[in-house]
Amino acid sequence: MASDISSSLAEGRTSTSATKSARRTAEIAEFADAVLHGLSKRPRSIPSRFLYDATGSALFEDITRVEAYYPTRTETALLDSYGEEIAALAGDVETLVEFGSGSSRKTSLLIEALAGLDTYIPIDVSESFLADAAKRLEAKHPGLNVKPHVGDFMRTRNLAGAPRGERLGFFSGSTIGNLTHEEAKAFLGNAAELLGVGSTFLIGVDLKKSLDILLPAYDDEEGVTAAFSLNLLARINRELDGDFDTTGFAHTALYNDGKGRIEIYLQSLTDQDVRVMGRSFSFAKGERIHTENSHKYSVSEFQALAKTAGWQPVKAWTDPADLFSLHLLRLA
Repeated sequence: MASDISSSLAEGRTSTSATKSARRTAEIAEFADAVLHGLSKRPRSIPSRFLYDATGSALFEDITRVEAYYPTRTETALLDSYGEEIAALAGDVETLVEFGSGSSRKTSLLIEALAGLDTYIPIDVSESFLADAAKRLEAKHPGLNVKPHVGDFMRTRNLAGAPRGERLGFFSGSTIGNLTHEEAKAFLGNAAELLGVGSTFLIGVDLKKSLDILLPAYDDEEGVTAAFSLNLLARINRELDGDFDTTGFAHTALYNDGKGRIEIYLQSLTDQDVRVMGRSFSFAKGERIHTENSHKYSVSEFQALAKTAGWQPVKAWTDPADLFSLHLLRLA
């Protein structure tokens, strides 16, 4: 009997290891395809989701503590002030589904407000970062059933084994601003299918504001945001046999007034050649790689966008300085 149990446990560990290995291989293949395609076209670009490997996720947490970066502390203050009201309007929520869960600090405030919550399902691409956050929440909220889901929240189509009770989605940090309007509409539509009819959705959305406040938030004097951006090149070197000189590129943040968004680039400081997976790419001085957008909305603009995907606005909360907003939506 003991031998059978040991054998079963060993088989389970082998199966889990093989699954993780297969997932990792698929992630690297997807990353490679995106990088090679993005560097081959003009203008050059790499999707922002690849900024968030384990190192990138940790660096982003450092960004949230930078003085000039207002979104995280402002959203946290809104959740602290209005958590009970949000919970009352959301109804008898049994399952909280978080998209791109990150470190979970803000999530804890929401969990505390949801008196009848039974299950928390965080979705994130970084398995190690997700596991750490899940452990912290389990320790802080005894009895909470935490079911981490490793994956791209833009592509998650089902939550196998998740309870079908009342669900509340949570998408914080104005991450929705990283998406184009069409991508945001597609995400909201997919979230509607994932969460189901009658569910509610709480989304953090950054508001339009003065460039004196906006630009320093994405190009801080301490250089933390620059380190976050440049980690993308370091990741290419680590995972795709690249030879980027990270000192040969600079983090650049610009505001595109016509599109209402911050645009992030990595700009070549000199003429240079770079190799990735055996392929060579030439950069002229000043040439850029587009890595991220951060769209800004007025309250009415975002509510109009949400309606195009079937969500009905319930209420929006803003801080006294009108820096940030929280939107509660309901799927009729």
